[in-house]
Amino acid sequence: MRAIWKGAVSFGLVSVPVKLYAATESHDVSFRQVHAKDGGRIKYQRVCSLDGEEVAYADIAKGYETEDGEMVILSDEDMGELPSTSSREIAVEKFVPSDQIDPMLLEKSYYLEPEKSGAKPYALLRQALLDADRMAVVTVAIRNRTTIAVLRVKDDVIVLQTMMWPDEIRVPDFSVDVGEVKDAEVKMAHMLVETLAGDFDASEFEDDYAEAVEALVKAKIEGGEIKRTPTSTKTSGEVVDLLAALQRSVDAAKQGRGETGSKIFDDVEDDSDADSDDAPAAKKSAAKKATTKKTAAKKTTTKKAAAKKTTTKKAAAKKTATRKAS
Repeated sequence: MRAIWKGAVSFGLVSVPVKLYAATESHDVSFRQVHAKDGGRIKYQRVCSLDGEEVAYADIAKGYETEDGEMVILSDEDMGELPSTSSREIAVEKFVPSDQIDPMLLEKSYYLEPEKSGAKPYALLRQALLDADRMAVVTVAIRNRTTIAVLRVKDDVIVLQTMMWPDEIRVPDFSVDVGEVKDAEVKMAHMLVETLAGDFDASEFEDDYAEAVEALVKAKIEGGEIKRTPTSTKTSGEVVDLLAALQRSVDAAKQGRGETGSKIFDDVEDDSDADSDDAPAAKKSAAKKATTKKTAAKKTTTKKAAAKKTTTKKAAAKKTATRKAS
């Protein structure tokens, strides 16, 4: 795990330097929205609902919608004036009985690991919470926003759990009225509870939906029911992809010279054949052609040089004749 925050737990004059780790991760099944025909991913554009034009990210601002539907635009300067904090302190406000914390208030969980210098006060705080059967109500700044949280002990590790604000817990707007409950019905309910009574073991429960999705996807892959798209990143055909890229490069180069492209896979096969017994003859033939081209080029250069010398001599003779005549 990688620490996402560093700071210190402070209570009274005691300070415990700690690291913060995310204690949970979601294994929820997620799907992509794709085109059913070819498997291409669906893209969404940032379009203004009023003029229908696409909006650049730099032109997007934060807006607060009022109850009557009016929109208040907040600039970066406005946001900068809002209260925020970057404090690295987990300040203990009070120690409260554990049964006073409604589980509905608990939100995200984090593990606290002590730094080496804070190992002993960390152990003391942990033991004090266990012995008193209490939780520590704290304030902490995460992502520049102050929130309330609690510290509790789980498997010898202190856990910080952020909490929702009280006004974020909704009150049910309905009442449950079933009339009179008979004693015999209550007794049967008690018997049912006793029949199903037991200790909680999380390993007894499985995510059947995720396992079913995994099995379904695996079966489709084995059956060849997959779509290969240009943006596919997870592939085992690295060599084939490389050859395909080289093929496109060769074809583009040849088209630029007005030549006809050829399949690179055929070229690879030809290279394999060149490694056979006929390879020396092929190499000799290629070397002979290269020598012939060099010889022809050399002759052409010699002829040009000779023609240049002859022109120079004629020009000199003409100048001499002109002087004598004068």
